[in-house]
Amino acid sequence: MRVRVAATALVGASAFAFTAAAAPAQDVTVTSFDGTPIVAHWFPNPNLAPGQRAPLVLNGPGWAQAGANDPTKGVVKALLDQGYNVLTWDPRGFGQSGGLATIDGADVEGRDTMALIDWAALQPVVQLDAPGDPRVGMVGGSYGGGIQYSTASIDPRLDALVPVVGWHSLTTSLYKDDTFKQGWNTLLYGSAAAKGLDPHIRSAYASASATGVISPEDLAWFASRGPGDAALAKIKTPTLIMGGTIDTLFGLDEDVKIYQRLKANGIPVKMAWVCGGHGACLIGNGGTLTSPELSLAGLERAQDDPVPDQLTDAWLSKYLKGNATDTGPAFEARSDDGRYYTAKRYPVPQAKPLVGTGRGTLKVTPGATSGTAIASVPVPSGAVTAPVRAPRASLLVGAPRATLTYRATSTTPRTTIYAQLVNVRRKVVVGNNAVPIPLIADGKPHTVSRDLVPILSTARRGDRYQLQLIAGTKQWVDQRAQATAKVAKATVRVPVAARGALTPR
Repeated sequence: MRVRVAATALVGASAFAFTAAAAPAQDVTVTSFDGTPIVAHWFPNPNLAPGQRAPLVLNGPGWAQAGANDPTKGVVKALLDQGYNVLTWDPRGFGQSGGLATIDGADVEGRDTMALIDWAALQPVVQLDAPGDPRVGMVGGSYGGGIQYSTASIDPRLDALVPVVGWHSLTTSLYKDDTFKQGWNTLLYGSAAAKGLDPHIRSAYASASATGVISPEDLAWFASRGPGDAALAKIKTPTLIMGGTIDTLFGLDEDVKIYQRLKANGIPVKMAWVCGGHGACLIGNGGTLTSPELSLAGLERAQDDPVPDQLTDAWLSKYLKGNATDTGPAFEARSDDGRYYTAKRYPVPQAKPLVGTGRGTLKVTPGATSGTAIASVPVPSGAVTAPVRAPRASLLVGAPRATLTYRATSTTPRTTIYAQLVNVRRKVVVGNNAVPIPLIADGKPHTVSRDLVPILSTARRGDRYQLQLIAGTKQWVDQRAQATAKVAKATVRVPVAARGALTPR
């Protein structure tokens, strides 16, 4: 694979300025490594002159979805308008493709994508870096983001990646601290239950729904779906990571891990946080939660935000077209006041954190719950709290950390409660996320610390925030314990960006 950053594309700039005519998809069937038929939707760019070639962009769909097949709208139209050839496909187990879905495993779906690239390399309109090696990039969100990491870890031919709201590990995102993320798992499983799924997916969901526990065999299988550090260490493709500040399926902690691993590879990598992903985009003074079904594709975002498209266009322009395009600083993010900020790196330089403490007794009862399947909300009463006040206007960026010193008794030896950070003025949970905090319920004193999901929040002078320890949330598994947690001290440390560390975009 050769990554070209100079203006050496074989297709002239004028060819990219045309508006693509509406050409129908050409459906093709590509046979994968194990004989499974993968149905793809091929859009050769209609504005190429005879003999001209252009780079190829693969657009992967979301979970349980078929590939896009309408060239007059959405991502396909945008890519055609910019002069690319486009290939979408129905992932195995979904749409018209055969086989069973294995959640983007490199050894299965990754090899499916390699077969698609092999096919595309033979098409006369696709630009080549070498025989069998097309100039090729990938875009897509959620399931279409995860497949990019899986493919790039085994196929060095990829020249540019733009994964949106993907994951570092399915175990830390779907089963953090051995806690089943029931809200999203139920939505996702329900959307795919009638389709071709690997037996591990079905048995894990059945077991976790009934008992809250996944078998060691199923847990190992999910861990093998990666990508994880081992697979990410093999990626040499320039990557624009796009994470969602309100994503409650694959939180920003997943994107941060990916960014740090890819940065260690010494490749061009940029991380952008947008108000979007799997969840509800609440900016400014908040708003109404969107329907969870709208977010299954992983592309729900603030409709007034052109930045994600601008970032994607610039990244592909540089690493596929070979233009000297400025892709901006290595980190940029949209705060919860709607404004974007940039920095040379992440984590950004830090000032003194905001620190709050509290104490109290948390009563836990079976079925205790709050919020929605996709978004946590402030609890009006019954929580143990630790208040925080911002003495000056500041940007809170990074992962808040909660530490509890407690004694707990319970009907179960191990009980889980949840922690969330509330913006008191806006009356919202920052980022919509709650995280599980496991307790040892033996009546003895213990201390436990956990990072919350990273945030970017604009604090006015005097703004109040509050760590809430709650008994349950619909994001996670139904509470099964009858417990009492006497919290002698709850401490929250909220990271604050150093003055000048973040620059308005």
